[in-house]
Amino acid sequence: MNSESLRPVLYDLSPPITPGLGVWPGDTPPSRTVLAQLADGDDLTLSTLQTTVHVGTHADAPSHTQPGGATIDDADLNLYLGPCQVMRPAASRNGLIEPDDLTEPIRRRRLLLATGTFPDPGAFTTDFAVPSPELIDHLAAENVVLLGTDAPSVDPFDSKDLLSHGRLAHHGMAVLEGLLLDAVPAGDYELVALPLRLVGFDASPVRAVLRELG
Repeated sequence: MNSESLRPVLYDLSPPITPGLGVWPGDTPPSRTVLAQLADGDDLTLSTLQTTVHVGTHADAPSHTQPGGATIDDADLNLYLGPCQVMRPAASRNGLIEPDDLTEPIRRRRLLLATGTFPDPGAFTTDFAVPSPELIDHLAAENVVLLGTDAPSVDPFDSKDLLSHGRLAHHGMAVLEGLLLDAVPAGDYELVALPLRLVGFDASPVRAVLRELG
């Protein structure tokens, strides 16, 4: 038997990080500065990346919105690794996703919401759907420890009080934002989405992937 056929299906949930990747308005887009290059006769290629830590698919730390909150280097890595569920809730642009909008029972302690309201990571739009604070409380009661979304935030674009971020922090739930979920069928998977150990930072990019269980 070909060993390739034994490999589980792998879904890459992170967009390519390029200068064309959309970031939150006013935040720092990705850029690369080349310090040395083999093609120019240097001994090696060496480059510097400059960008927001909220670039592409990323994990927020409590310190992003909560005074005195933990920074991303203190994140419990166990939250970002393990069985998870992908669900397509009833979601509309500029809408709040409520508990009644969930289309299936909660089966896993990590839940990724494919809202379909932020389809192009290269074109930042502001009318994405977000989980309501009531939904987050409901998920916490169902023992969910991580909530992910394909939108760039769990709060509305124009929100100032950031209530959903606050409820996530209150419950100690991890959050992933900016996931690519369009090509992922609803169902159960293994999630791997570890944040970098960026000391003192409010978020970290992640290379998020799903593997089929089994």
